Amino acid sequence: MKLKKDFIVHNVGDETLLVPTAEADFHGLVQGNKTVDTILNCLAEETTEEKILIALKEKYDGDEADMRADIADVIAKLRTIGAIDE
Repeated sequence: MKLKKDFIVHNVGDETLLVPTAEADFHGLVQGNKTVDTILNCLAEETTEEKILIALKEKYDGDEADMRADIADVIAKLRTIGAIDE
């Protein structure tokens, strides 16, 4: 899976924004934290949930089950707005 080209990741301080281009069907703004930023950065290239988990574990200390839940939640939301190429 990969983030569609119709979306741009923009960072403002500690906040991450996912901004759709004019070609995207979604017309809104997605705000996220540093965890979301790491997930979106992984999605810049073809990746898997397992590779994203590895990236999160390298960057943050935390419970693996919580990280897996965060990944699944973010990806589900991105799928809902049509931001993921499968």
